[in-house]
Amino acid sequence: MKILSRLVLASNNQGKIEEFQPLLAPLGIELISQASLGIESVEETGLSFIENALIKARHASLRSGLPALADDSGLSVAALNGGPGIYSARIAGVAASDEEKVQALLQQMEAVPSDKRQGCYHCAIVLMQHPLDPIPFIAEGHLEGIILEQPSGVSGFGFDPLFYLPPQKCTVAQLSLSEKNKISHRAVAVAKLLNILNS
Repeated sequence: MKILSRLVLASNNQGKIEEFQPLLAPLGIELISQASLGIESVEETGLSFIENALIKARHASLRSGLPALADDSGLSVAALNGGPGIYSARIAGVAASDEEKVQALLQQMEAVPSDKRQGCYHCAIVLMQHPLDPIPFIAEGHLEGIILEQPSGVSGFGFDPLFYLPPQKCTVAQLSLSEKNKISHRAVAVAKLLNILNS
């Protein structure tokens, strides 16, 4: 693989951008958000996290002319048959706030008992060197937890205030960014990607 100097992040989510920058610091690459280049989000028509990440990376690379990094991540809850899954960001509509997403998830889980509220954050990351890259780098990560009945904590984004981590005895939203970046599904996926790139 040729040495990368600049990489466009295929996301307009500021929370993701803030998480990715320190995670990718070991690469020594200038990370640019697609939003700063005026690139709009692409419609996510895939049926899996990997498919959507591929779609987003290809779109960002095509529009920017740069190598692109994309992730597709979300929450999978067994009691919801794996939902909201790839629709996590759209659980309350395309333009919904994080608070609205949290409330939508709570409504869907109203009848779920406390011993059936296990959930898993999943992240799929794709690094594409150009829009027609036939062998993109792909890595995945997971983080398991329990979905609370009411939010707790103000850090992070998305469902973090509801995602309780038994080992840490707190929600993801009660972790600092540095703490989150040691254990999150995104951190695990990035670590695997770095291992692939360094091998």
